Amino acid sequence: MSELQDFAYWMALAHLPKWRTAKINSLIVEIIHNRKLSFAEFFELDESGWQSEFQLSAKEAADLLNARSNLSDLSLLAEELQEQGFEIIPFDSPEYSETLKRNLKLRLSPPVIYIKGDRRLLNESSAAIVGSRDASEIALQFTDAVARKCVEDHRVIVSGFAKGVDRLALESTLKHNGRSIIVLPQGIMTFTGFRKYHSQITDGDVLVLSTYFPKSPWNVGLAMGRNTYIYGLADEIYVAESGSKGGTWSGVMDGLRKERKIYVRKAEPGEKNANNALLSKGAIPVDSEGNCIGSPEPKTTQLEMNFGGAEETEIERG
Repeated sequence: MSELQDFAYWMALAHLPKWRTAKINSLIVEIIHNRKLSFAEFFELDESGWQSEFQLSAKEAADLLNARSNLSDLSLLAEELQEQGFEIIPFDSPEYSETLKRNLKLRLSPPVIYIKGDRRLLNESSAAIVGSRDASEIALQFTDAVARKCVEDHRVIVSGFAKGVDRLALESTLKHNGRSIIVLPQGIMTFTGFRKYHSQITDGDVLVLSTYFPKSPWNVGLAMGRNTYIYGLADEIYVAESGSKGGTWSGVMDGLRKERKIYVRKAEPGEKNANNALLSKGAIPVDSEGNCIGSPEPKTTQLEMNFGGAEETEIERG
């Protein structure tokens, strides 16, 4: 089987409409690890075979049938991606991020990631700096200070390219001669920033990454879902500023439920944000330079945690 055809199979499975990541990954494991089948052999089955052999529903079998009809187009798309300098990295590749696998497990790790840049950044020590789009000046100063600190510690900075904290985290990292991973809220072929960061990508200082179908445009759902991958790609997470709801709050709450270490800037008197509320839920307090200033406060109850912010959800894969 050619590499392009293999990538077409991976993309067909990775972007099955309205399938949860856990379902897709479980099916992939069943095909290639448990059954020792090739994707070609799997897609040679008919709908009844998929239902009986893999315990899939009639709708799921119909989805696979539709995916099979698109394989030739996906093969052409894989070729187009390669010609434009993008790389396709499936879940079972040795180049796939081990950090992502460790943090998101089989349930949430994207089956395929699309990148442009130095793939080695995926498996280096990393930190994410997250916060509000309309961040205060003190939060932005914190972002710059933590970016500088992480660069000095040779950590790759993960950011989501949104305005505010995300964008400054990237710019500060580059200003301090560091390296960064940009996690896109859209398909990698629709990103318009490649020209601006061309030299940094070429030099290996910036890696652009997407988990979505390569031609998917930006939308709110993808932007919210992207937060999962920002947190998943990071060994450490620093929170510059959070509201009491929204993407930063939800991401931190999800991380705390997973018992991840999350560092939150302790808010100064008079600040209007939810930073100190996050500290009361188990986040680790840090000062304006990102240095630890104490142990996590006693956690509030699970009921209070759930009441305080949105429950963990997974968007439908596009």
